[in-house]
Amino acid sequence: MLFNSYIFILFFLPVVLTAYFMLNRFGRFLAAKGVLIIASLFFYGYSEPSYVPIILLSIGANYLICMLIRKLQDRAKALVVLGIVLNLGLLGYFKYFDFLLENINNLTKSSFDYLQLALPLGISFFTFQQISYLIDTAKGECKHEGFLDYVLFVTFFPQLVAGPIVSHDEILPQFASEENKKLDYSNLAIGIRAFSIGLFKKVIIADNFGKIVSFGYGNIPTLNSLEAVLTILAYTIQIYFDFSGYCDMATGIGLMFNIKLPANFNSPYKATTIVEFWKRWHITLTRFLTKYVYIPLGGNRKGKVRTYINILIVFFASGLWHGAGYTFILWGVMHGIANILCRAFNKVIAKIPHWINWIITFVFINLTWVVFRAESVDQAWKLICRITAGGFGIHAELAETMLQPTLINIPAQIIPLLWVVLGYTVLVLAVALFAKNTNKIIENQKQTGWTLASTYVLFLLSVLSLSGVSTFLYFNF
Repeated sequence: MLFNSYIFILFFLPVVLTAYFMLNRFGRFLAAKGVLIIASLFFYGYSEPSYVPIILLSIGANYLICMLIRKLQDRAKALVVLGIVLNLGLLGYFKYFDFLLENINNLTKSSFDYLQLALPLGISFFTFQQISYLIDTAKGECKHEGFLDYVLFVTFFPQLVAGPIVSHDEILPQFASEENKKLDYSNLAIGIRAFSIGLFKKVIIADNFGKIVSFGYGNIPTLNSLEAVLTILAYTIQIYFDFSGYCDMATGIGLMFNIKLPANFNSPYKATTIVEFWKRWHITLTRFLTKYVYIPLGGNRKGKVRTYINILIVFFASGLWHGAGYTFILWGVMHGIANILCRAFNKVIAKIPHWINWIITFVFINLTWVVFRAESVDQAWKLICRITAGGFGIHAELAETMLQPTLINIPAQIIPLLWVVLGYTVLVLAVALFAKNTNKIIENQKQTGWTLASTYVLFLLSVLSLSGVSTFLYFNF
């Protein structure tokens, strides 16, 4: 089920909220927890019921291993290794097995048949989340939560399929709080506002720029310089507002249940270095890789060379985590090298004006997004090469496809479509670069007539634009 769908907005969410708080109000706390778990599993398996047994099998195996770790402390390390192998094995089977077979076929000239397995939703997220719980259990950092608490920790639907990757100490104490079991109208209002902002980002901004991306990547040989640049910028905008929109909606839904999810997005395009970018983009993934990969490898404690190798390993893992393909691996390695260079020359960079550092960083991010989005390294290179093709017109089909379903429906006789598209692009980029992010907007927010009216307008415009439901980009990872 998708956040940006009628069934979720008009039926699922209101029903689950009502049932959860009504049961809590009458002291049926266990039943309320059960409703939330069942609802989360229904949400997860709505489009593909076969995913449910997979996640339940994963949850059962991980919980059993955690119980064994608590009872057999002398074998905790071996059990953690077993748990990590099982988790990564499940992830690898669904996500990387065909990629492995493809490489074996290419290297050995063999012809193994591909399994063509459908990737279960959110498997990359709930796998990492459970690995963190296993390791923290072995360290003695986890309380002995009951099975239902653990299931809720893994399956809580706002963060289940695309993050944030939460830790046990962030979410389980909030569910245990007696105060959080009561409906909080302030949290409900703030949650609805955050959800509405995120829905607007996804439906009105990300999905419309996605049309430019689809057109551009589907017509690379015919693109002129302007269209190539526009295609690159369009994906930079699409992935920003798609992921940011999801994070906002997840935050908003969590607040409706009185659960504060960790921040996962903090205006990353404002970054003036790649190091800063990764402190702002997918924050919980960076946190996970730092805590459970970078630090165990030695972090920065074993000299510069070892530090740089560790950084490269972490970014290689980040690229591979995002997808089974050489484009993702190359994207991760490019960011790893850039991160190393930023650290190695940080004193030089500090002397360069911020605006120049920002330009260098933003251009690098745009070019690496090309590699990330492309179906192959060759396709990425061809698109980048089209920047020098010459020409500054724009296909009417491209402009009309993007603008027709939106509020921007200005006759070309009044304002040429080229200027409308460029103006719209500049405006949206300005929002990403200069406007407050949603976490800042809802922080200590007071309910006024303006906030209520603007929330209503954003929500209404978004719902009325749900003509075609599209998945979030991070569902693919």
